This record gives sequence, C-alpha cells and structure tokens, in this order.
Amino acid sequence: MGHCCSKSTPVVNTDESPTVNGVSTAGPPSATSQPHYANSSSAASAVSGGATPLHSFAASPFQSPLPAGVAPSPARTPGRKFRWPLPPPSPAKPIMSAILRRRGPARETGGPEPIPEEGGAAAGGGGGGEGERGLDKSFGYPKNFGAKYEIGKEIGRGHFGHTCFAKGKKGELKGHSVAVKIISKAKMTTAIAIEDVRREVKILKALSGHNNLVKFHDAFEDANNVYIVMEYVYPCWSVILRRLNSWRQLFTFFFVMSSSCTCAEQRLNDIVGSAYYVAPEVLHRSYSVEADLWSIGVITYILLCGSRPFWARTESGIFRSVLRADPNFDDSPWPIVTPDAKDFVRRLLNKDHRKRMTAAQALTHPWLRDENRAVPLDILIYKLVKSYIRATPFKRAALKALSKALTEDELVYLKAQFRLLDPKNGCVSLENFRAALMRNATDAMKESKVSEILNLMDALSYKRMDFEEFCAAAISTYQLEALEGWENIASSAFEYFEQEGNRVIAVEELAQELNLGPQAYPLLKDWIRDSDRKLSFLGFTKFLHGVTIRSSNTRH
Repeated sequence: MGHCCSKSTPVVNTDESPTVNGVSTAGPPSATSQPHYANSSSAASAVSGGATPLHSFAASPFQSPLPAGVAPSPARTPGRKFRWPLPPPSPAKPIMSAILRRRGPARETGGPEPIPEEGGAAAGGGGGGEGERGLDKSFGYPKNFGAKYEIGKEIGRGHFGHTCFAKGKKGELKGHSVAVKIISKAKMTTAIAIEDVRREVKILKALSGHNNLVKFHDAFEDANNVYIVMEYVYPCWSVILRRLNSWRQLFTFFFVMSSSCTCAEQRLNDIVGSAYYVAPEVLHRSYSVEADLWSIGVITYILLCGSRPFWARTESGIFRSVLRADPNFDDSPWPIVTPDAKDFVRRLLNKDHRKRMTAAQALTHPWLRDENRAVPLDILIYKLVKSYIRATPFKRAALKALSKALTEDELVYLKAQFRLLDPKNGCVSLENFRAALMRNATDAMKESKVSEILNLMDALSYKRMDFEEFCAAAISTYQLEALEGWENIASSAFEYFEQEGNRVIAVEELAQELNLGPQAYPLLKDWIRDSDRKLSFLGFTKFLHGVTIRSSNTRH
C-alpha cells in the first residue's frame, strides 16, 4: 500500500507554542523540524472539532524532547528504500519441493519415523494414513527371502531403508556373504516413492555384470519390506550416477536417485543431487550424461586441492556460484599442480555441457592415459558422424581442414574410437557402426534406440570412410574450442581451408548453408572478405559452429 497524503488540519493551541532545544514545534514543519505521527487519542485531544487525519504532517504539541546535543532529523518521510535490481529467485525452492514430493506428506508425530524391523509393521505393505490406502505396494518379487538368506548385522542406514550383512542359506549363494538393502514399505507414502524402488531394481538388473559395478543378485518382498540382494564388498572406489560426491563409498548401489538414460541425446529435467556437486544444466532442468562428468570434475578438484570449487554459506548461494562463478586455480596448491591435471579439471568443469569431455575422452586425456586400459565406445561419435554425413560439401570441407590441424593428444582419442569400429582395409561402413553399437549397448538401449540411431546414419550404406574422413566427422568444434590451444588449432585449420576448401560464396548461399533466412544477411556480411568474397577467419570459426542468430550475440 502506498502512503496517503491528505491535507493537513490546523492544530488549535491556546497556549504559547512550546519549544524543544530552542526549536519551535508550532505551525507547519520546517526543513529542520522532526515530523510526528500522532496516535488517535492524542490527535483527538489536540485538534479542535474532534476528527483529524491520523497521519497528519502538522507538528504535535506533545512531541518528546530530543536528547541534549542531538539535532532534529531533516527527513520528511520514513520512506523505505529498495535495492534494484532485486536478487534473482533462489533455485533452492524447486529442489526442496522435489525432495518433499518424493518423501511424501509430513507426519503429525514429527521427526523421522523409525524403519520397522521384520514383523514390526502392519500387514499389507506397512500401513499408513488415508492418503496411502490406495497405493499399490506390491512389486511382484519373490516372497521367500527368509528361506534363502539369514540376516546379520546392520552396516548402513538411510532415510528410506537400511543395509544389512547376510549369508545365503541355500542355492548358488549358500555360505556366501551378501549385502541386503531393506526398504520399508511404510516409508513409501507416495506413488513417486514406489516408482523409485521399481526403477532402482530395474537399473540394477540392467547394469548387472559390469566389471566396475557391484553385482545384483535378486530382489524380494514381504508385507513390510522390499529386499535388494547385492554382492558384498569391502570399502573401495568406483562410480555411481547422479549423486556423485567424494565422501561416499563409490563401489555401492545407491541408485535410488538414478535414472536410466537410453541415449546421450535424451534430456532429463528432475533436480536431484548434492548442492556442491550438481551441474549447471541440472539447475536449468535440461541435462543428460554430461552432468555426471561435471560431478567427477568437482570430486577431482577437491582431491587435488582440498577445497570445493563452488562454495557459499547457503544452498541457494551454492547454486548461484555453480551457475556464475569460475573455479579458482590461482591459490595454493594449484601453482604446483601439473598442467595436465589442471587441464583435466577445467575440461570437466566447463559450464557449457557441449564443451565438456565425455567419459571416453577423459580416459584418453594425457593425465589419465594408460596404453593398457581399454577405452569404451563413445556414443558421441554416432551423433557427430550423423551430422557430418548430412552436412553440405562446403561444411564437410571446413571440418576436414579442422581435422588436419588436430594435435597428437586429440588424435589418441579418435584412433581409439576408430579401432573399436573394427575397420576393414582401413575403412569403416554402416555395418561397422552397427556391430560396434550392438556389442556395447545396454539391453534397454538395444530395445529402444539402436535402430533409431542407425536409421539416421543410413547414408553410410553407400559409403566407406577412411581414418582421415572419420576424424573430420567425429570431432566436436565445441570441445576443441574449450582447449587452451584452440586459437592455434583454428588458425592452422584456416590455412588448410584457404588452400583446399575456401571459395567465393555469396551471402545468400552462406545463409542457406546455415539454414538462416534473409534477416541474417547483415550479420553474415561480416564473415565474408570484401577483397575476394571468400570466408574470413571469423566467418570460418563461426561457420564451424553452425551459428544461429540467437547464439551469434553470445559468447561460445
């Protein structure tokens, strides 16, 4: 509400006007007088005729004396001042609401409800309030857990369940130690919580057999709990998904926050994970597998220097730091850290997910490179090759020039990927891409995405690609631009392009190459040299990105 400024009502006073510290209080306020807002009772007694506006600007005869040596305030109104622009809304709110949706409504008893032990909850799935009675807590898992395993001591506890040591009583695992994650059905108060458990078991089954992940044995249920039986391992290190942090034993099965992603191009939008390790694109609610590489970058930063790359006193402050701040590589001990290690961390902590290294690229980075370690097939290769074979001849010529300027470090990764395609006579075809994808894809990916990916690469059915052309097809301009030596690479590539690929091109043709309309002509004129009507160096680098009108005004 704004202030209502009404006309002042004269104050009737038969006595001589009082003074305070030599300053008269009668009559309208001067530039040095103290404004006073009388209460209703004093106003009624001080004004003839009874009623007067409550917030009168007339001086009051009942004004309190000021302390000795204190002058009246020159301010006329106690107006409130606002800082502008106002701070942006905190990204913590949608994250907290997502967590509350997963945990379900708060209980009246207050505090976390203890996880019921076997036989400690009501039959039928753990009971619950009126809102839970319609939930189906039956998973269709076997119900003979007690006949096959003997529960031992507890080895861990979380919000939704606890993990116990157990031994097999019969079958293949008789006498063998296993770890059992026991999830209470009483804690499954929402449909989302029930679906989380179903998805966790599904993901564990899909990943079973991977050398670097704990082995999944089976899942059981009874009226009170769900039991997930896993391989028992002693403390060691590996990798998990979407909730990576340096304090967790990574060789584990914390997949309740995970999500199956059948293709690298699939984007997720749930905000999950620990604040210090969350990637910028997760806060923007559009992310994929690159978010895990960011978390690995945060972990590596902490292990190398002992401090966090993004820090604030509040969770919302951490999120703002992740979105806006850059990691500090200047303070101790970074000056004595090897350049390769710093480059590794920088390439993982790039806020643009397109410029971030993939897992396969990280394994071929000079800091981690091991000739005896196998490098996995990178699904990014398929995405880049698909774009290359659909590009125009002019764009392919620019990419070929760029591939000739690559350094040996970038070629190590490309050579490893080319070998995984099992080339014949130094060339690969669509059949090589199909066979390699089938060998490396998960079951879920084979069911949903393999045929779609290969159909988009159908143009390779009539073409064979040697290593030189494969390099041109499989390089990412965005990732190269993130390198410290990008300017040298781009300069060398432009020299090759001038010799073999650059030609006279009109603004209209260049716009057509980039799928832009006439509104882009003024922008594209700056990309073409006036002297010979060929692409300039600026135009060459922009053209490699396939720049759009929106991105042309932003820094890549």
